Amino acid sequence: MAHGGDIYGLGRPILDFSANANFLGLPDGVRRAAEAAVRDCVRYPDPDCRALTAALAGWEGVPPEWILCGNGAADLIFRLALALRPQRALLPAPTFSEYARALEAVGCETVLFPLREENGFRLGEAFLEAVRPGVDLVFLCNPNNPTGCTAPRALLERIAARCGEVGAVLALDECFLPFTAGAAARSLTGALGRFPHLLILKAFTKIFAMPGLRLGYALCAGESLLRGMRRCGQPWSVSAPAQAAGCAAVRENAYLAETLRLLPPAREALRAGLEALPLRVFPPEANYIFFRAPGREDLREALLRRDLLIRQCGDYPGLSGEYYRVAVRAPEENAVLLAALREVLP
Repeated sequence: MAHGGDIYGLGRPILDFSANANFLGLPDGVRRAAEAAVRDCVRYPDPDCRALTAALAGWEGVPPEWILCGNGAADLIFRLALALRPQRALLPAPTFSEYARALEAVGCETVLFPLREENGFRLGEAFLEAVRPGVDLVFLCNPNNPTGCTAPRALLERIAARCGEVGAVLALDECFLPFTAGAAARSLTGALGRFPHLLILKAFTKIFAMPGLRLGYALCAGESLLRGMRRCGQPWSVSAPAQAAGCAAVRENAYLAETLRLLPPAREALRAGLEALPLRVFPPEANYIFFRAPGREDLREALLRRDLLIRQCGDYPGLSGEYYRVAVRAPEENAVLLAALREVLP
C-alpha cells in the first residue's frame, strides 16, 4: 500500500480513485507525439534531453542550465539524496513517502515535524524553528500529499531563507501545484535566482495524466547540485517517447485551461457529497480530497468489493487507517463513488 495506482494484482477492472492523475486523460497531442517517437526506440534516447530541456526553459522562464530531467519526480528525489548524502533531513509528517525512502537509502537521519489535525494539517510558522543548524536537507510538498493543502508563498520564502542561513538545501515538490488556483503566483520558480540552495521538483505525471511514461524535472540555480544529481543517475533515464511527450505537453495550453475550468466544480461536488456523510473532510486545493472516516479502517476493503479503489493513508507517519485520500475524477465517476459510500457508511 506504498502508493496509489497499483491495480495490477486485482485481476479485474477497477475504478481507481487512489491515483491522482488529471481526469481529462492524456492529451491527444501528447499521445500522438509519444506514439510517433516509438520509431526512435531503435536508438538510445538523448541522454541530455536537449530538446525537452529547451522547451522547458521557455515554458518555465529559466536558463536551460537550471533544469535536470528525470524518470519521474521519484527518480530525482533519489538522485538528490545520493548527490547530497545528507546526515540529517527534516520532513513534515504526513507527507509523500518517497522522501523518507530516499533518505533511508543513504543512511540519513530523518527528523519528522508533525502536522496537527486541529490545524487542518497545515504548515505553519513553527516549522521555521525546526530548521536548525545540523539540518542538511528539508523536503516540503506544496500542496502537500496526502492532505491537499498549500502553504503561503511568504512562509515558503521565509523557510527558503532560513535554509540558506543554516546551510540546508530546500527541496520543494510542486508536482500538484498546477491543479491549484493561481499556481504561477504560488510557485517559487521565480525565486530560484535568490535561493541557489532551493531545488523545485515538478512532473508531467499528474497534470498531463501520463504516469506510465515517467517524466519529471528539477529546477535549481545551484548548477553544481544539478551536476551532482546528474552523476547519480543512469545516462538514459528518460525514454524517447517520454521526451517527445514532454515537448508536446508544454504546448497544451488549451488542455491546461480546460483542466482549471472543469476541476473546481467536480471537486466541490465531490467534497459536498463527502461532507454529507459521517466523514471529516479537509478542505481540498488540488485534484484529490483527504478525509477521515472515524472507526472505519475497513473502508478501502468495503469499496474494493464494489470495484472501487481508494487510497488508505495508515502507512503515512502520524496517520491511522481511518484516513483516506480520493482523486477527483469525472463527475459521473465521482457519483459512483458517493453512491457506494452511502451504501457502506451508516
